[in-house]
Amino acid sequence: MTTNPAERLEKTLARVAREHGLDQERLRRWVSFLALCGVLERAMEIGVIDTYYLKGGVAMEMRYARAARTTKDFDLGLTGNRPERLRRLAEVLQLGFDDFRFRLKAGQHEMELADTIRLEVAIEYRTRAWQTIEVDLGPGDAREVDVVTPAIEGVAEMGIPVTPQVRCLGINEQVAQKLHACTGPHKEGRARDVLDILVVNMLGRLDRVRARAAAVRIFAERNTHAFPPDTAIPAEWNAELETLAEELGYRTTDVTEIQKEFSDLVAAIVRV
Repeated sequence: MTTNPAERLEKTLARVAREHGLDQERLRRWVSFLALCGVLERAMEIGVIDTYYLKGGVAMEMRYARAARTTKDFDLGLTGNRPERLRRLAEVLQLGFDDFRFRLKAGQHEMELADTIRLEVAIEYRTRAWQTIEVDLGPGDAREVDVVTPAIEGVAEMGIPVTPQVRCLGINEQVAQKLHACTGPHKEGRARDVLDILVVNMLGRLDRVRARAAAVRIFAERNTHAFPPDTAIPAEWNAELETLAEELGYRTTDVTEIQKEFSDLVAAIVRV
């Protein structure tokens, strides 16, 4: 009996995940994320959109793959107000990428504080359902955007075309945004940002001068709390930080040490 292409891809996914020691569902999301990046790059090439950039955890995974924490969301910045962003995304998704097709699912959630629309994109491979990805569609107003070669592994080995570049929020601006988010009045659930910041620094990717300049600007623009911020980590984050540090293979899972490293790093950024 002949196996159809979609079934072959599922078998290849399982094999490649096993060979690379990857969680199968993480590899599946990487395939989906790169397919979405492929259609965004195609849309830029033919003038459907002027720019885009990834942010949040997906940008970290595109840069650092396994060295970044696992994320399930596709955080995307496009220009325009919310209706304009939604219209542009719909136009982009109609293009498709290789044998992948995309469809916006009905329903969306308005995230007022972040000026973001949360929606779902259904992805098909050769007419067969592949995965549904949650997309957080925010404003594309970043000062710095980096063109990044994806560090993702395993996808090319599956025989799937991989876009050679993706656009990510500038890493120093992303660190500044994360610092604002995890120290501000709406920091509930932002423990992950502490580890993200420390990982970027550990990997030697942080330019402290540029990060400080971005932080000064972002704190002033958002005007929710002062820079430099209080870096005390809430006690209720301890368990999550320990789990994340272990998942990432970070050099310590001890929250007291993580607190010291975070406070010392912020102090170093402040005084440059």
